Amino acid sequence: MRSALTILGIVIGVGSVIAMIAVGRGATQRIQDQIRSIGSNILIVLSGSSTAGGLRAGSGTLLRLTEEDAAAIQAECPAVDLAVPTVRGTAQIVFGNQNWSTVVQGGTPDYLAARDWPLASGEPFTPQDQAAATKVALLGQTVAQNLFGDSDPVGQIIRIKKVPFTVLGVLSPKGQSPWGQDQDDLVVVPLSTAKRRVLGVSQANARAVSSIMVRAREAGLQKEAEEQVAALLRQRHRLQPDQDDDFTVRNLSEVFAAQEASARVMAVLLGAIASVSLLVGGIGIMNIMLVSVTERTREIGLRMAVGARGRDILLQFLIEAVTLALLGGIIGTGLGLLGSAVLARFGDWAVTVDASALLLAFLFSAGVGIFFGFYPAKRAAELNPIEALRYE
Repeated sequence: MRSALTILGIVIGVGSVIAMIAVGRGATQRIQDQIRSIGSNILIVLSGSSTAGGLRAGSGTLLRLTEEDAAAIQAECPAVDLAVPTVRGTAQIVFGNQNWSTVVQGGTPDYLAARDWPLASGEPFTPQDQAAATKVALLGQTVAQNLFGDSDPVGQIIRIKKVPFTVLGVLSPKGQSPWGQDQDDLVVVPLSTAKRRVLGVSQANARAVSSIMVRAREAGLQKEAEEQVAALLRQRHRLQPDQDDDFTVRNLSEVFAAQEASARVMAVLLGAIASVSLLVGGIGIMNIMLVSVTERTREIGLRMAVGARGRDILLQFLIEAVTLALLGGIIGTGLGLLGSAVLARFGDWAVTVDASALLLAFLFSAGVGIFFGFYPAKRAAELNPIEALRYE
């Protein structure tokens, strides 16, 4: 019973450390999954804000970005792999007696490649569809489910703002964005079709677009791509050095990196708090080992009298302390795995348990046993054999 109570602190400490690390890594993994759902190495170029009578409207109100800007970015920026002009709006989608209000996203055939978005069924639209403004559409999973249920939408005719469109394919599910939006609640159509038949074109410039999605060639080139895109657009828009940009370049990797760093700091903080239990458990082991040395003083003296050396006594008590700590570590590991499973099952938390966390917690418990068991073991090893034999 005394040994069980002694290792209780180690059990709670190891279990807490494993559960907290699992929660922290789960949060980090969820952020990384959200980053991948947006697309790899993505920059978003938005139109700037318009000013009228001293009042400045929000981003996107001044449509200075054009399809030619997107083509120039892809052709003249070495760090850029793809540049996709896009327009976006909302519309009521109708099929039979079913209808659904959703986002209509217009883009070029490279839109799916830029977002790393494969099709679940059907086929994508082609450059010929883009050139001819063909009335074809790709449905997100949410739209397909609400309009067609379990039946296959491919080849069916839907109406977007009363214009008939043929469903070419259904996009694979993406899930929620980092901002909580349902990424599958949209319809993707060719850019030319969106502008001419659904969303309309700008009266000032028919080639204007609301944003340009840019994909850098590699993850490490996002900052360089951002600088190249900004410099090129300033040159193309003939902005003077003292003039503000009439566009905004958003580097999503910086936002996600900040979120990921916050999750890691939280994981370290939770692990540090849980480690306090390990410290308390170690103090408990040292306390019980000191009591044990006192109670077994005559035994220690007897062993020394028959030839045991100080280092033999030291090793004996050190092994006992480490054994207690490792036993607590094994039970605590099981408790941590159980706690992680409970959090994932009933708390709907994202948890990720990997072998390195288990190994770290196990080795840490062994280190606690060695650190806190050394002083009692040393005290036992330094006992005088004669005085130990006389101890009552």
